[in-house]
Amino acid sequence: MPENDCDSWEYSLHIPTDPRAVTVSRRTLRLILTLHHLPHLIDTAELLASEPVSNAVLHTKGPACLRIRHRAGVLQIGAWDADPAPPEPPGDFTEPADAESGRGFALVRSCSDLWGWQPLSRLGLRGKLVWCELGAA
Repeated sequence: MPENDCDSWEYSLHIPTDPRAVTVSRRTLRLILTLHHLPHLIDTAELLASEPVSNAVLHTKGPACLRIRHRAGVLQIGAWDADPAPPEPPGDFTEPADAESGRGFALVRSCSDLWGWQPLSRLGLRGKLVWCELGAA
């Protein structure tokens, strides 16, 4: 079934503070994109979702949520967490290959069409949403 430009949808997956949440989020994203006839976006979308979900699980205490939204031919992947502090700015790929951190958002920046973050309250908690976008083409 071909996708229609007016076909908008959104899913939210509440995730626990547990390292397995990254795998669950990636598999859920894969299933959603398959069901919505967007399999060509799966590999990149999983890569893009991993960074903000990993950060939400590893660096914050409290609830987190994966949000997947499709509107006007654009897939938006976001992770909300209960920490209102902004994410670290993207590093760059010129850092040493054995660096343990700082390169994740550089990857998000280079693989997505657009990315950003915004303060966002959910569940009565102040927090932030870190998001990125992919065109369906």
